[in-house]
Amino acid sequence: MNQPLLLASTSPYRQMLLNKLELTFSTASPNTDESVYPGESAEQLVCRLAEAKAKACADQHPEHLIIGSDQVCVINNEIVGKPHTTENACKQLEAASGQTVTFYTGLCLHNAKTGHSQVICEPFHVHFRQLTSEAIRRYVEREHPLNCAGSFKSEGLGIALFDRLEGRDPNTLVGLPLITLCEMLAAEGIDIL
Repeated sequence: MNQPLLLASTSPYRQMLLNKLELTFSTASPNTDESVYPGESAEQLVCRLAEAKAKACADQHPEHLIIGSDQVCVINNEIVGKPHTTENACKQLEAASGQTVTFYTGLCLHNAKTGHSQVICEPFHVHFRQLTSEAIRRYVEREHPLNCAGSFKSEGLGIALFDRLEGRDPNTLVGLPLITLCEMLAAEGIDIL
């Protein structure tokens, strides 16, 4: 690679995903305000934040290709974030029970050297099984998904909550659409293979 690669995230999940591509990269915390603007759609929000996170690291890393990503969960047309408490996690999963929940993941690859950004929003649909309150409580107690939008970890026991998954790239659900990232890197002249 001609340019060093930076992941503008301290998320262990995103780092784990990016490691799949066997690229050398560093990480930095973007320290970005993640407030939702009035009237902003989920798609607009994640694209704006993904780009803001990538650009927030550009001054400190002016030679890098910087990856920014953001994700929200939408249940019944309402954006939901990380639950942070057991009670909130149970409420989110009760709302998702028997529903199709959409995750929107914004992805930005920002070339700090040229100032050029590629930005997309990748949706992923999760069809939940009908869940009992007891099953939800047991799941939350076992996996503690309190820092996960939607209150589950699809890479773990959370897979048992679903009827089916629908989307282009299963990595999107965890927080980093790798297929699209490979395409963006290729547009910057980086061939993964």
